[in-house]
Amino acid sequence: HVQLVESGGGSVQAGGSLTLSCTASGYTLSSRCMGWFRQAPGKEREGVAVIDSDGNAAYADSVKGRFTISRDNTEGSVSLQMNSLKPEDTAMYYCASKVEGRFGCFSPSLSRYEYNSWGQGTQVTVS
Repeated sequence: HVQLVESGGGSVQAGGSLTLSCTASGYTLSSRCMGWFRQAPGKEREGVAVIDSDGNAAYADSVKGRFTISRDNTEGSVSLQMNSLKPEDTAMYYCASKVEGRFGCFSPSLSRYEYNSWGQGTQVTVS
């Protein structure tokens, strides 16, 4: 049974920081691309940061220089360090995984349509 569980959301003032964590169970994390996506009320779900099996990352332009994604394959987790938060970062944040092939995932796409396993989400509110 594949499961992704997010944690670490909360409320913070503008300029503050939060770290989101996602723990995976039911499969080998290292073989997948992992990503963080967010969805604000009335808006489409958008890719924020993604990381491939080699640790190569890609970021949305809106978060470059402020957010950092990392993965710990031993622990089966992926994290999103968010600094200099802005009110426009307020959204539900989702962890997701993408399968590409038997030997790993090497295309860290920000497109949500390429990800097939999703967590339940964790709320981030910046005021």
